[in-house]
Amino acid sequence: MPAPMPLFHAPVVSDQDGSPADSGTALTDQTQLPAEPTTRSVQTVAVTPPTATAAIAAVTTPQPVTLSALIAEGGSTIEQGLTWRIFETKPDTNGQLGLAAKSDDAVAKVKLAPGNYVVHVAYGRAQASDTLTVTEGQNDKSIVLDVGGLRLNAAINGDVAIPINLLHFDVFTAGQSDADRALVAQNLGANDIITVNAGTYHIVSYFGDVNAVVRADLRVEAGQMTDATLYHRAAQTSFKLVSEAGGEAIADVDWTVKTADGTSVFTNTGAFPSTVLQEGDYLVFAKRGDKVYNRAFQVQPGQPQELEVLTTP
Repeated sequence: MPAPMPLFHAPVVSDQDGSPADSGTALTDQTQLPAEPTTRSVQTVAVTPPTATAAIAAVTTPQPVTLSALIAEGGSTIEQGLTWRIFETKPDTNGQLGLAAKSDDAVAKVKLAPGNYVVHVAYGRAQASDTLTVTEGQNDKSIVLDVGGLRLNAAINGDVAIPINLLHFDVFTAGQSDADRALVAQNLGANDIITVNAGTYHIVSYFGDVNAVVRADLRVEAGQMTDATLYHRAAQTSFKLVSEAGGEAIADVDWTVKTADGTSVFTNTGAFPSTVLQEGDYLVFAKRGDKVYNRAFQVQPGQPQELEVLTTP
């Protein structure tokens, strides 16, 4: 922006002989001084340039901006659930981009000074960013989110239903290993719906909290709902210590369940503990006082099973 022009004086009209008029500095020429001093009228003219304030105001006056988001290219406009954030492009002293504006309206209407910005919009777990240049007048911009829905469920092999309180899911980005994946959503319940950007996701289904875990990679398409059911080869298993088959459960028992290779996967204290175990071979130990009873057993996927451990051979 040019600096304001300084005030200046217009040149003083010269004498007929071309000599400069008196400008405040005495000119001495003893051989040509007139007998009588000559008096002239000198006029000072002030020229006022455009002010810097007016110039800055013309550049920084906030302009109207309207932002909208599309589900997919050529798709419909998203009408709810959006969060908009508009950032400055120059980092501050902490290296962060300053927040210029924020809106939770589906169609965001804000005012921004002319310049360049970064626009970020979030819709559930889906998000997108784009650049924005604000110029004088109305500014409109639409961002394509490429978003789809994901709904998860699980069952036991053979379509045996799983109680919803024993089931949850984690969703990760795609990758060859856990180190390559980023968490997208955690601890989702059965039939929860999340919105995510189109792409491939790694799904982990947990049946219970021991070792019944199933993984799968799923593709989510923009503008579509992806429904997926994962199948577990596991079963609910409960234990009781009895003095005879079919007898009453004995109280105050310490329980430990180990896999065939000796790894402990479940411990509990009580008369009738229950857990979920992946298909396979196990050994259960029931300790009461200084006595320990044990039994080998096998888990098959299907309906819940009850396992008795006898205190007598």
